[in-house]
Amino acid sequence: MSGQAELAQRYARLKEISGIMTAMKSLSLVETKKLARFIGHQRRMLANIEAAAADFLSFFPGEHVVTTQSAIVLLIGSERGFCGNFNERVLAALDALPGGQAEPALLLVGSRLAAKLADRPGILARLDGANVTEDVPAVLNRIMDALHTASLSGAGAALFSLAHTAEGEVLLKRLLPFDPPAAAPRAHPPRLNLAPAEFFAELLDQYLLAALYGQLYESLAAESRQRLAHMEHALDRLGETLSRLALKRNALRQEKIVEEIEVILSSEMAFQDHG
Repeated sequence: MSGQAELAQRYARLKEISGIMTAMKSLSLVETKKLARFIGHQRRMLANIEAAAADFLSFFPGEHVVTTQSAIVLLIGSERGFCGNFNERVLAALDALPGGQAEPALLLVGSRLAAKLADRPGILARLDGANVTEDVPAVLNRIMDALHTASLSGAGAALFSLAHTAEGEVLLKRLLPFDPPAAAPRAHPPRLNLAPAEFFAELLDQYLLAALYGQLYESLAAESRQRLAHMEHALDRLGETLSRLALKRNALRQEKIVEEIEVILSSEMAFQDHG
């Protein structure tokens, strides 16, 4: 195969790759915008739940029992690749955690992250993560099942999450024991249709669900943004490569044309000489 044909094949192959990467970039952009709306709603919902809990506990402080006999850290990574050092940053934050009396158990979300901790002891479960926004409810169900399997009490377990915020920062956040903000003083206690203990248990379940939803949405938003930036950088480099190949392809084509012209002129001169 001639050099020109090989060059043409490589150019066509890279153009195809460029099209695929452009589609991936567009999907990441759509996910980022969609998740921004979800995150705004989720943050407001969580704030309302925290405010209700704070109001309740200001009148029923005995319902808030704090115990920390065991601890678990929920690590949220990516299910897909092409997101740069997204998972490595979560692992670096895990390694940077201060040591304690006992190592916390780990619950891993995202197969790409889990693959990097294949030999790590103390892992409760490795769960598939979300590819897109619509996958988040199913992921949340898997997390809740894993927590129940680990026999973690909603009121007494120490549960932490280690994940990206929507802004891209990796933070350790304590989810349980629940520590609501202080409530403004009120003259009258809230009217309850349930016993205080039952009400607080239900409220705590709603809080944990809202908090986990928020963590999953924010992590996926940060992942989509990092993938978007990664695709943009890769497309820029691919565009430069295609430009160089196009120049080289044109140069080879011109050389081929010149060679053909020289052959024609040589044949014409030879014909005239024989004439």
